[in-house]
Amino acid sequence: MVGSTHWIATASAQAVLERGGNAFDAAVAGAFVLHVVEPHLNGPGGDMTGVFVTADAPSTPRVLMGQGPAPAGATIEHFRAEGLDLVPGSGALAAAVPGAVDAWLLLLRDHGTWELADVLAYAVGYARDGHPLLGRVSSTLSLVAELFRDHWPTSAARWLPDGAVPGPGTVVTNPEYADLLDAVVAAGSSARNRAEAIDLARAAWRERVGAAVEEFVATPHRHADGGDHAGVMTAADVAGFAASYEDATTATFRGYTIAKTGAWGQGPALLAACKILEGFDDVALDPSTELGAHTILEAQKLALADRDVWFGDPADDDVPLTYLLSEDYAARRRALITDTASREVRPGAVPGRPTPPVPALRTEYASDAPIGSLPGAPTGGAAAGVGEPTVPGPDSPEHTGATRGDTCHIDVVDRWGNMISATPSGGWLQSSPTVPGLGFCLGTRLQMTWLDPASPSALVPGRRPRTTLTPTLVLRDGRPLIALGSPGGDQQDQWQLLFLLRVLVGGYTPQQAIDAPALHTTSFPGSFWPRTWTPGGAVVEDRLGDDVITGLERRGHVVTRAGDWALGRLSAVTHDPATGLLGAAANPRGAQGYAAGR
Repeated sequence: MVGSTHWIATASAQAVLERGGNAFDAAVAGAFVLHVVEPHLNGPGGDMTGVFVTADAPSTPRVLMGQGPAPAGATIEHFRAEGLDLVPGSGALAAAVPGAVDAWLLLLRDHGTWELADVLAYAVGYARDGHPLLGRVSSTLSLVAELFRDHWPTSAARWLPDGAVPGPGTVVTNPEYADLLDAVVAAGSSARNRAEAIDLARAAWRERVGAAVEEFVATPHRHADGGDHAGVMTAADVAGFAASYEDATTATFRGYTIAKTGAWGQGPALLAACKILEGFDDVALDPSTELGAHTILEAQKLALADRDVWFGDPADDDVPLTYLLSEDYAARRRALITDTASREVRPGAVPGRPTPPVPALRTEYASDAPIGSLPGAPTGGAAAGVGEPTVPGPDSPEHTGATRGDTCHIDVVDRWGNMISATPSGGWLQSSPTVPGLGFCLGTRLQMTWLDPASPSALVPGRRPRTTLTPTLVLRDGRPLIALGSPGGDQQDQWQLLFLLRVLVGGYTPQQAIDAPALHTTSFPGSFWPRTWTPGGAVVEDRLGDDVITGLERRGHVVTRAGDWALGRLSAVTHDPATGLLGAAANPRGAQGYAAGR
């Protein structure tokens, strides 16, 4: 079974399963297709994280780490010297080392069964022969067309044939990227075995991408702050990165084990929210009621406050996750939830540890550096093509979360019991200029770091930015039950929490949980440029109902109505150990996600 955010990726992954491939072969094939068919939400120059179990070790969830670090030249001092007080939301200066492709190839080498050429054939075919352009890609291009024409000519050449934005359904190709994938496959043709062939392909990828990137980003180009800056990434930075595996971070909730990434991602915040909520009666955990929605929003605020103060790449200093996920700490955090909405950021204290500073709390972005604005910028100065990949239009409400935050996701389970949840992102077409010779651009994940050396998420060369990418596995009695995830930036775990509460506590089926009305808080500093917040903010789907929404407002929540079907893009796959039955579910919003299997 496969669930993903695009029907072509689901179909490609399912085709692999039908031909005898396992879940990891299928996930890699689908992920490379996502790079092609959802270019406004992810790309080969971006990143990914995955959580998986193998049929041989079903009780041991592992993390596939495809989050590249900051380049050697990405120092706070350099960014400050460029007149910046935040890492920009677009432009190559904000790029972490690309990690997604190496991670997928590592997974294929170690846990897949297919040859690389066969796995990549789906993506190569859609890149070379074409695929129908999504309406959302066309609308994104409309927002950044002026930026491309005036400042990013390589992106204009790539995406604006004859100077015009291609309309929805237009068949588009990317022969440059298809050629690159073919060359990477060919690099392994002299190998003695499959594993060696994939390692040779990984080396060829690093060499070709690194050389092209170093040459291109050395020329200053427009960034989100309105200034022109050169990037700092070099071929050595690209060559020095290798994807890896890590033990998953886990916590228990109502007898289930939930597996996430470490605190270099936001995943443990979901675990913290679950531990806080575990002490409430079931009646307080129903997101469709006023009490449940209020309780969940307040728990999320507390978990996210700890995320923003304590989480980061623990290269130099371990994040105190054992304490932050403990029963005693959860009880103390739970006691802070009252009948009214908090409008504060309230991180907790850790015994024997100084509490890092709370990030800057801005309701509007006002820099102490001279800031320009890009042509076509939305109201409030947030430049088109920056920050989260879903670009708000000029008339969109600012900083509410209603239209912000998307990426891609894929879940796969096979007949043998292999299961994976993975979230590819970064390198979306509006991130930075297209790199000649590659057919794609770099990502902007460094915007999640702070130019404050006291922050655990400070910009430091060689450290991973604290990513928002956060796939999930659910296990019980040492057996995997559910793989799930969602696009959505800061909202990813918030929407997944609703799913978990509805399925694990409320008895919903996965599809019912995905279809049910969603909500999330915006009462914390955002992870994406310009990193603003809405004190007491809550974004809800109108289907939650007037009575519930009015009740939330009466409790002090600052509510934004997002529309009936606007929030959440979850997918999931399931495995019932008792019967062997597999299942899948996908998001109906946008008529794009798809679940399939047999």
